Amino acid sequence: MSAAPRLKLVSVERFERDVKLRLPFRFGVITVTEATQAVIRATIEVEGGKTATGVAAETLAAKWFDKNLALSDDQNLDQLRQALDVAIAVYQGQGAQTAFGLFADSYIEQMSRGMALGLNPLVASYGPALLDRAIIDALGRATGRSFAQMIQANLPGMAVTTLTPDLQGFDLSAFLAGLKPGASIDVRHTVGLVDPIVAADQPADHRVNDGLPETLEEVARFYRGRFYKLKVGGDVKADLDRLGRIAAVIDRDIGEYRATLDGNEQYDSVEGIAELWRRMIETPALKKLVSSILFIEQPIKRAVALSRPVESLATQKALEIDESDGELGSFPAALALGYSGVSSKNCKGFYKSLLNAARVAKLNAAAGTPRYFMSAEDLTTWAGVSVQQDLALVSLIGLTHVERNGHHFIDGMGFASAAEQQSFARAHPELYRAEQGKPLRLKIEGGRLALGSLAGPGFAVGGETDFAAMRPMKQAPKGAIQPERKAGP
Repeated sequence: MSAAPRLKLVSVERFERDVKLRLPFRFGVITVTEATQAVIRATIEVEGGKTATGVAAETLAAKWFDKNLALSDDQNLDQLRQALDVAIAVYQGQGAQTAFGLFADSYIEQMSRGMALGLNPLVASYGPALLDRAIIDALGRATGRSFAQMIQANLPGMAVTTLTPDLQGFDLSAFLAGLKPGASIDVRHTVGLVDPIVAADQPADHRVNDGLPETLEEVARFYRGRFYKLKVGGDVKADLDRLGRIAAVIDRDIGEYRATLDGNEQYDSVEGIAELWRRMIETPALKKLVSSILFIEQPIKRAVALSRPVESLATQKALEIDESDGELGSFPAALALGYSGVSSKNCKGFYKSLLNAARVAKLNAAAGTPRYFMSAEDLTTWAGVSVQQDLALVSLIGLTHVERNGHHFIDGMGFASAAEQQSFARAHPELYRAEQGKPLRLKIEGGRLALGSLAGPGFAVGGETDFAAMRPMKQAPKGAIQPERKAGP
């Protein structure tokens, strides 16, 4: 078998399952109380005739990939199903390829077919992002190698192509060989826009009382985390008030901490978010919080975020793109405008994360200082396959803290069958806490997660996913989806 074996995508089975959130989660323009997850099982044939099956899972999320209010939430989910349909068809049409070749050689066609269906690049990327994970999981099972081992040996066959001209001359294989996964990682707790800060914010009859923390005050004392991600909503006065109440809690209950601000595209311009930052600096009660802020994530609506320079604010505080990171060329375009960071999210594709990590390494080497960066962000990764594959990725690219919100808004693996929970508990005893009569939950100790069990063959799965307990994925429309309602609030 060659260093980068050729393989064919034989088949893909698609499933779904639902969960009711234990607490409502507001980000951007939507408040979520329930969610649906896509789970796929892909079978590949590796050169020489060996077959193997891999899995992947990701939330079907409304109003993040496409925030057009004229589309219903159900239509947003159908868009993501369409993106997966396109990816499967394009990959199967290629025949034998390296794992990375399946992605890179079909990228332009995936984007083109997505555009014909009215899918923006972020939506169109969802299909290959999910499919690539299942394929690399299958390849790892076939070869007996972990995700880290496959990437270090460049088993997928990653290469600098015309898709990433800025990496010409960069030794990508040497970069991949030098990556090393961490043994543990800090959890960066997400504070959503409707999350209760203290007990007085939450009426007694709204309490869940499931043994997990509900208010930010309880979270800080329960998990003892040192990292926080704070959502802001685009109204400077309201944001200042909320940040003040957040700061009062973590200043008191946590010693040294670090935080990030997430705008979720809520500001119309760099001037708006710059005004918030200026007012934060001027507010004495926010002094410690301001000093803790590592960067500001995607504060400006994506329609205009990459249309104007942002250096007026970026010279004061590092800015990162997230929703604007729709294409492989988005990060370089953002860099030219003054941004210095980009998020890693498995829903955008692990190859994109690895290529962006290579860009950061190249840029920082040239600059002689760690000016450019990546961060690990969440799209409500559910316990099990989804969260594990994301943790394996961000740990390998050297990130030391990761936004995690699924464990707070979803009660562990309560959405999965008892058999699946027991299987994952056996496979990952340091990552999960198994308690009688309760769902399998992430074991966050001192604000950290232990990652050692993710090093098994494949892409950090280990446990057995119970596909028999799920329903087949809903069939997506074949043509472009027409809005159900008028745009606007």
